[in-house]
This record gives sequence, structure tokens and C-alpha cells, in this order.
Amino acid sequence: MEWTLLLNSTFEPLKVVTWKKAILLVMLGKVEVIEEYERTIRGIYLSIRLPAVIRLRRFIRRGTPIVKFSRQNLYVRDRGVCQYCGDLFEYKELTYDHVVPRSRGGQTEWTNVVTCCTACNLKKGGRTPEEAGMPLIKKPKAPIWIPLLTMSLGIGDPPSSWRDYLYLNRECLP
Repeated sequence: MEWTLLLNSTFEPLKVVTWKKAILLVMLGKVEVIEEYERTIRGIYLSIRLPAVIRLRRFIRRGTPIVKFSRQNLYVRDRGVCQYCGDLFEYKELTYDHVVPRSRGGQTEWTNVVTCCTACNLKKGGRTPEEAGMPLIKKPKAPIWIPLLTMSLGIGDPPSSWRDYLYLNRECLP
């Protein structure tokens, strides 16, 4: 399925929509097409290339995008890698660990929870990574919403036509 990146009138990424929704927005005159795919959709009276990137004609005010904390989003953020041993696992083989244990006041939030394999979780136990001698591979932080969204949709490598509009430096990738 082809996905389309929807931008605000200021060229800020808002969300990813299906190509059908993108064509509907184009036909209603609510957006302008910035980039197109090579694929063409043909109807009885119309032939149109699939939009890859569209921009709203009117500005939409929105709050700061926040990614909801969930086990699935956590696994996507950490890309299936145990944050202690660095091995890659299937999501069903992973668990998660509180960096500062809950028994010591650690919260269940983006900056205190990481994915880990069962062996590392048992080895660490109720200690901090420093006490257990198990340094974290990457310090946990809240993910940036657009890279996380594209990854969760199975678009780990966004289309090249999107790259100029996404914040894809290595620091903001989950």
C-alpha cells in the first residue's frame, strides 16, 4: 500500500495518510501536491499520479505531538534490541525493564523503561544498571512521533520523496 505524507501549510509533517485519503483531499481542493509517486491511478474520466507528499492549504494549529507510552511503541522505539546485551530479538521474545526499579521509586515512562531479553532482565533483577554492572546501550528517551509512526506502519525506511520533509537526523530516530 502506498502512503502519503501530509504536511501543514508551514511544511511541518502532520501525519501519514493512505493514498485514497490523499486523492480525496486533492479532489476537494484542501491540499496541494508537492511530490508524486510514479504510479498512476485511472478512473473513467480521470488519470492522476499518486501523491507522495501533500501540503494543506490552510494552517492547522496543533499541540506538541506526544507518543503514547505502550509496550508496542516501546518495542518499536528500541527496534527489537535488548538494551543491555545488544542482541536483536523478535518482539514476542522481549520484555521490558525499569532502569530505576519501581521498588526504588522508578516510574513507568519513556525515560525509565527499556526493552530487554529475559536473560538480561533476570540478571539485572531489582538493581540499577550500574549496580548490576550492565550499562545501557542507549539512554532511554521519548520518541519523536513521525519516525515512530513510519516504523510502526512498516515503513522503516521512508520513501525518498519524504526525506526533505522529515526530521531524520540520527538523534531523533528512535
